[in-house]
Amino acid sequence: MSNSHAGQVIVDSLALHGVERVFAVPGESYLAVLDGLHQAAIDTVVCRQEGGAAYMAEAHGKFTGEPGVAMVTRGPGAANAFVAVHSAWQDATPMVLFVGLIPVNDRQRESFQEFDPNAWFGTQSKRVFVLEEASRASEVVAEAFFAARSGRPGPVVVGLPEDVITQAADGGLHPVLPVTDGAVSADQLDRLKLALQSAEKPMIFTGGPRWTPESAAAITRFAETNGIPVIQDWRASDRVPFRSPVNAGWLGYGRADHAADMFAEADVLLAIGALPTDVPTDGYTLRQSMEATNILVNIDPALRGRSGAVSDHILATPGAFADAIADLDLGKAPEWDSWRAAGRDAQAAVQTPRAIDELAPTAAGTAHMTAVVGEVAARMPDNAVYTFGAGNHCLWAQRYLPTNVFPSQLSTRNGSMGYSIPAAVSTSLQEPERLVVSVAGDGEFLMNGQELATAVQYGAAMLVIVMDNSQYGTIRAHQEVHFPGRVSGTQLANPDFAAYMQAFGGHGETVTGDEQAADAVERALKTVTEQRRPALIHVVTDQKIALP
Repeated sequence: MSNSHAGQVIVDSLALHGVERVFAVPGESYLAVLDGLHQAAIDTVVCRQEGGAAYMAEAHGKFTGEPGVAMVTRGPGAANAFVAVHSAWQDATPMVLFVGLIPVNDRQRESFQEFDPNAWFGTQSKRVFVLEEASRASEVVAEAFFAARSGRPGPVVVGLPEDVITQAADGGLHPVLPVTDGAVSADQLDRLKLALQSAEKPMIFTGGPRWTPESAAAITRFAETNGIPVIQDWRASDRVPFRSPVNAGWLGYGRADHAADMFAEADVLLAIGALPTDVPTDGYTLRQSMEATNILVNIDPALRGRSGAVSDHILATPGAFADAIADLDLGKAPEWDSWRAAGRDAQAAVQTPRAIDELAPTAAGTAHMTAVVGEVAARMPDNAVYTFGAGNHCLWAQRYLPTNVFPSQLSTRNGSMGYSIPAAVSTSLQEPERLVVSVAGDGEFLMNGQELATAVQYGAAMLVIVMDNSQYGTIRAHQEVHFPGRVSGTQLANPDFAAYMQAFGGHGETVTGDEQAADAVERALKTVTEQRRPALIHVVTDQKIALP
């Protein structure tokens, strides 16, 4: 077999695109790519389930802005990875999923693990490629990365027939395709300035993809200089710092009433990256008037997912827009001060953990989640990173854990469960010097808790907090609203989560009372920061305490 088989060319092309690691569950369908990785500078992170591997790739895309790469086998492997593809599609995350396929001559014969990649992934990815010619291997990688990164980012799927990737593929590598950041015209800048200066209650709405630490800092400076309150999108609360005087909260499930009220009342809304989609508009009920003034700064020419009026569409990334408004001083800060200050004061109250004696008492042998998360929040460095998936337990992380730099909050805006642990592993491997804290519910945790084995194997040290209320709490809460007193299909019998972590080689302990919280957090953080091992705090909570 040639040393320059297509599998090797694919790996060389990944290196050319700056890929440092891939997340994989091995399969016989893409052995040639695994062979290419044998002596490559790219780390191969071997995961325990394809859903975990693909979630790690999606988290990498969120965290770095560059496509995360996952590799899985055909049929069942691809099916397991689909959950992360859907997450990346709805969350606009750059990601490339490589899927091994059956040999070309075996197609349409119901061969072992056969499936149609276009039929499966065609509605949930930006492009689906199938490598038909070994000579085009590098070109397909370049096109896949371009599609994943450009415009509104998203997932791309590349199918690799196992016979094609063993064939010789001599020749040069296809260069990286550049991606545009868009721009702001002079006319658009003039219209923006006039709209904001004419406003009595302006607001900035942030979120979405293609942010950088630099653009987040620049937008924060603009908002603070001009005294404009900022509302952030659901699960995207790290664009403006937690403690900023312009941070007025976030929208979406579990949001505070003041945030929704301000979003509805603003007479000029400047949306940067974010769009008024389903969740931040409370199911298309907030800000739906076609008379509203909404200026949307978004690199997606289709504005996929938006609702309500569009007064102006500036086709630019947050970075390009930040450069354009760097020197824009509106001179209106004093006039807007009471509007901004009211929102900030309300948000400051929301994000401050309540004293335990102010909370409803819990049953014997249980603790308040607020007690544990409050102790964690009090000990966090400014650059800590938080991961969580979906469920009521996420509200403690969303409200209380301080996001003071970008990026520092990784979650699934499509409500997908099982994300917390894979995202923590991926993030810890990418920036091991940063403290990573993962908050999971008992149901959510066990969907991908096996990736703790991956964490230990590759040295990903993070703190995991598992809220154990022995139920799928979000669904139970919906049941009590629609079918009160008729609990059905939501109760769980859980293992000892602390022992589970210990079995993998990490530190685990259980908290069953508020008085245990401080010492447990101290021990866990010491394990993570000094011993570089993962640690888990199993918090047994009362089923009645559904929200912070």
